[in-house]
Amino acid sequence: APAETVSHAIYPIAHKQKKNLLVSLLQNTATGRVLIFTRTKYRARNLARDLEKEGFRAAALQGNMSQNKRQKAINGFRSGRYDILAATDIAARGIDVTEISHVINFDMPDTVDAYTHRIGRTGRAEQEGEAFTFAVHDDQPMVYAIEKALGARLERRRFSSFDYGEFDPESLFTSRSSTPSQGQPRSNGGNGRSGQSRSYRQSNGGSNGNRNSGGSNGGNRRRPQQQRQASARNQGGQR
Repeated sequence: APAETVSHAIYPIAHKQKKNLLVSLLQNTATGRVLIFTRTKYRARNLARDLEKEGFRAAALQGNMSQNKRQKAINGFRSGRYDILAATDIAARGIDVTEISHVINFDMPDTVDAYTHRIGRTGRAEQEGEAFTFAVHDDQPMVYAIEKALGARLERRRFSSFDYGEFDPESLFTSRSSTPSQGQPRSNGGNGRSGQSRSYRQSNGGSNGNRNSGGSNGGNRRRPQQQRQASARNQGGQR
């Protein structure tokens, strides 16, 4: 289980805005050493390069690097030569640095165990740490799986100084019922709006459900009339 000294937060974001949000967070947040996790080696390398261009002391740690370069990056991170290390899961397994103040999941981990391993890099030696996770719409099932494992809801945050444009962070991860993968019942209306939140489904589904119910009753009302017509034809035939 994650250390109790670690606080968790989700930053709902559009995929194309991730990098800009990361830069804004790093520029406006008091941090020590920061470990950033990416899903691919390509992204770890490019992210470290882009952060260097923004004036940060950053290095990459990914599987395509030689062992010598990996160790140089880790040693530089441990000694304070680099403040930020962008790494993949495989490359980061050997990291043992106690002064990491923040772990940022630039990409959502693939499993709950991977999440636990990642954030276990901070909050060590009874020091407090923070774990930030950038989450896009498709990450909803993993967000809920992590919450189930932790036994607590992850705090949703909106970074006040960041320009989200038309994207609305509050529209994501508001309730478990907003994703069909959680096995939530669909609306009675059957209008195919399973992607909406439960409140929308109830509101829209209620009136549709009444119409469907009325249609069904109308069908039942027609059956006796059809039966009487069939019965009259049968009697006429008998006569």
